[in-house]
Amino acid sequence: MADEKAQQATELPKTDFSTFVLSLSHSALVHLGDAPSPDGVARTPNLVLARQTIDLLEILSEKTKGNLTGEEERLLEHILYELRMRFVEVAKEKS
Repeated sequence: MADEKAQQATELPKTDFSTFVLSLSHSALVHLGDAPSPDGVARTPNLVLARQTIDLLEILSEKTKGNLTGEEERLLEHILYELRMRFVEVAKEKS
């Protein structure tokens, strides 16, 4: 019984395209200094890694064009817009 509860508590959420995009988005936010890393430590912005992650999302957007649901496409477009705007803000703050 206790093992069953422990297993349920550690089960991972369903993995789908949206989860993948959100995971990459979180990585970009960590690199931008806006979210704590998995170890809970706040990081200073790393624009090189943030740009690389945003570029990955852009490639994903281009390569999946026409193959996404409307919801997936809107999610990806929204995330890319928000990350690009935040990248510009952080870059200005660092200069």
